[in-house]
Amino acid sequence: MPPETPLKILLVDDEPLARDRLRTLLGDIAIQLPTEVVGEAGNGLEALAFLRQHPADVVLADIRMPGMDGIELAGHLGCFEKPPAVIFTTAYDNYAVQAFDLNALDYLLKPVRTQRLLTALQKTPSGPPPDAALLSGIGRAMRGAGRTHLSCHERGRLLLVPVSEVLYFKADLKYVSARTVDREYLLDEALTHLEAEFAERFIRLHRAVLVAKSALAGFEKAVGDDADAYGWALLRGVPEKLPISRRQWAPTKALVTQS
Repeated sequence: MPPETPLKILLVDDEPLARDRLRTLLGDIAIQLPTEVVGEAGNGLEALAFLRQHPADVVLADIRMPGMDGIELAGHLGCFEKPPAVIFTTAYDNYAVQAFDLNALDYLLKPVRTQRLLTALQKTPSGPPPDAALLSGIGRAMRGAGRTHLSCHERGRLLLVPVSEVLYFKADLKYVSARTVDREYLLDEALTHLEAEFAERFIRLHRAVLVAKSALAGFEKAVGDDADAYGWALLRGVPEKLPISRRQWAPTKALVTQS
């Protein structure tokens, strides 16, 4: 028996014709499974902005999209208090497709077929959100790089922090702070995971600090016998100095000299 309350669905695809096709297919299965398209978005950033204001039960998301792709979108959705189920729609079947077949996750190859869409939607909403670490790994395999944005929870809101604006990450007890020119954000992330994901952009200065290579402006040797640092990194755009361990002093200075 179909549910009395229609499933609320958000369509996310950068191609309007693809969204139109999904709308048509949803209309075709309305007798078996009532649905309501609550909105559309052209990429992950637009989808997250919509979902902050409008709840949805299911997100039908393309994988390859400009700005923020579907894999990264799914990772951020896991941070919501009540995350919608995610079903990927994709023209690609060569990126670890089996990894998408999780309890709260399905994939549909384009062109999407009516019965396949119905079968996928009948699985939802159920199960835990997609595993963030797995999604991050798949995303790196597809994009050749890490996420474009990081999630930050602040006073009940989900904020997105562009990785390109982060000057440094600093670990403090159970949190990691991300510093931009404008402000600091607290992240629920592990410094080691950030280091692995963004190795091309950041370098470790100290056991508790990663810095954007482009943010390094200069260096100071520590005065006297400073237990916290062998030296200090000077940054562009902010007055803070970051500690550098003895082990990282030479490779960090060499990096700036080469650039």
